[in-house]
Amino acid sequence: MALRQNNLNMVKLRNQVFAADKANGDTETALRNLREYIYSHMNTNLDSGNGIKPPIQLKYSYERLVDAEKKRVDAANAKIYNDAQKYCEQFISHKVFGGASISCVQNYASTHGLKQQPIPDTLYKFDFVSPAWTPDLAGWSMVVTILLALLFIIRLGLEKWVKHDLANS
Repeated sequence: MALRQNNLNMVKLRNQVFAADKANGDTETALRNLREYIYSHMNTNLDSGNGIKPPIQLKYSYERLVDAEKKRVDAANAKIYNDAQKYCEQFISHKVFGGASISCVQNYASTHGLKQQPIPDTLYKFDFVSPAWTPDLAGWSMVVTILLALLFIIRLGLEKWVKHDLANS
């Protein structure tokens, strides 16, 4: 019962992480609460069963960061394009349109333009592993169960031994 409750609490905390990520909320606090709970309770593994990807992925946070980087680069490059037009107008006659002005703008933009920086997605993926035993209700319940099972086995063994000893005497 306590093992099941540990798992249910972990699922609730994991869902809070996903909700905070989707709502652009405080994912740091939600992740910290989940991590602390998992590290201090049994039966709280996040294993999604596929083993390929980590079970906690802050998809929305990552997408927002990628979009912000794209907007930053696009805004900077738009300014660079305007600067390129002004720069090229100084060197190319206003009456000449076509190849020379286009290549001048392209050369300026390629030498001064910004490229989008890749954002490592591993910074937004998490996997926490619960310990094999913890001193919580579930852990102590398991200890008591194992001790009672050992006592039961010892009692059965002693009973058979005493019956066998009495039968031989």
